[in-house]
Amino acid sequence: MPDLSRYKGIVFDMDGTIIDSMGTHSIAWRKTCEKYGYPFDKDYLHGLGGVPTDEIVKLLNEKHDKDNNPDEVAMFKREMFNQLKDKPVVIDDTFAVMERYQGKLKMGVGTGADRSNAMALLTDSGLLERLDTVVTSTDVTHGKPHGETFITVATNMGLEPSDCVVFEDTEIGRMAAKNAGMDCIMVVDGKIELPV
Repeated sequence: MPDLSRYKGIVFDMDGTIIDSMGTHSIAWRKTCEKYGYPFDKDYLHGLGGVPTDEIVKLLNEKHDKDNNPDEVAMFKREMFNQLKDKPVVIDDTFAVMERYQGKLKMGVGTGADRSNAMALLTDSGLLERLDTVVTSTDVTHGKPHGETFITVATNMGLEPSDCVVFEDTEIGRMAAKNAGMDCIMVVDGKIELPV
């Protein structure tokens, strides 16, 4: 387990970092790609974890020369995800960090999910009551890899970005942490990668 005693706050990404929902997202994206004529590339889409869904659709349109309406495709993807989801599963490694530092460091979530989806997952998983703030794609102008999501989490917790550490599972999330001026600890396949 990492020693976080030099920080005042922890910022967790949600999907794939504290809640194991990436498999469900992958199935929802496969169904969405089939409906809207995009080739399904699981690794590419996983790499965009943290990017708001409508922004992912814009990237898919550009990559595959399509002109699908981003809001319509994003709504369909959300509907597919909501139809599939079971009770969310908490990722053990990051939950152990949360438990260890509960009451010692401030904690927030910074996610590319929309607010209704994030609040439902965090409530259903029992994590919401442990958090000081939740910042979603609904709450910011610029999604990841821009640093606004994580900066807003720090601001909401009354902290400077440099006083916070981010836990993330994607390269885009790591870039967002860097752009926010925060250290980042990666979570790969549910396991924390300790900095060397």
